[in-house]
Amino acid sequence: MKIIVDAMGGDNAPLEIVRGALDANRNHGVEIILVGRTAEVLKAVEACGQKSLPAGVEIKDAKEVVEIADDPAMAFKQKPDSSLTVGLNLLKDGAGDAFVSAGSTGALLSGATLVVKRIRGIRRAAMGPQIPTAGGRAVLCDCGANAECTPEYLLQFAYLGSYYAQRVMGIEKPRVGLLNIGAEEEKGDTLRHETYALLKEAGEAGRIHFIGNVEANTALLGGADVIVADGYSGNILLKGVEGCAKLMMVELKKALRSSTKSKLGALLVKDSLRDMKKLLDPSEIGGTPFLGISKPVLKAHGSSDAHAICNAVQRAIEYAQSGIIADVEAHIDEMKVEKQA
Repeated sequence: MKIIVDAMGGDNAPLEIVRGALDANRNHGVEIILVGRTAEVLKAVEACGQKSLPAGVEIKDAKEVVEIADDPAMAFKQKPDSSLTVGLNLLKDGAGDAFVSAGSTGALLSGATLVVKRIRGIRRAAMGPQIPTAGGRAVLCDCGANAECTPEYLLQFAYLGSYYAQRVMGIEKPRVGLLNIGAEEEKGDTLRHETYALLKEAGEAGRIHFIGNVEANTALLGGADVIVADGYSGNILLKGVEGCAKLMMVELKKALRSSTKSKLGALLVKDSLRDMKKLLDPSEIGGTPFLGISKPVLKAHGSSDAHAICNAVQRAIEYAQSGIIADVEAHIDEMKVEKQA
């Protein structure tokens, strides 16, 4: 297994990206291609305590970097020698099994769509992060790649999320819920009504396990394994979850440090608190796949540290080995909506 890593993408590049990739090479036994400015990457390798590249790690030179101010839709074209563009072309040409980047989400999605390309028949690729719930985790599909959607897009997101939950998260029969403002079938706008009908039909045919509409609070309490949403609504839910998690940890830390008694109590529940922090921390997942792209492309958070990048590489390995792409290709006809005459 060989994972291509954008060494120049993200707020903490290249040092934390390189450190995380080297950790993944050592901990998971995976080969790594670091894509970026060779001199800067080698300097980061040395800063990690390595006098030379470890076995199984190589560098592919790329002289340009996609910056946050660059036009996301055009960056990969305007900078053909960027680490992002070079990395995606390596993936397309079969030089590696997956590509991981903490760089611009828009540029990565545009590049993945136009360089690596979507699976034939998939209308739009979707981001499918795992979010914490009372039941463990659920996959949210989409969370920002597609602000405006059609019912067919959302139908395909349901399939993509369901395959991901089965293959990567190990859920045998994932419950698929449509994010809405109420649980009743008649709730929501036209998009939700038309999508509900499509999902209900797919559920009755036994292709997915559709459980109906789910509200955000129900979803977070473990009401669904796959949460289907347009990118606009999904992104609001995701950012709300992230903000709530940070608020909880800040306030909990304050409470546990407020008195000698609470400090003693904190020692007694230290292991449980560590488990809770791990559940709520996005860096524990590390990377989010672009579901529907013909080869594995994963987006790491822009502020990723080495721990997050190492976990993102692990997610890339799991995704590449999962067989999701083959599943989608084999069932693509079920995921299309026939046009009315």
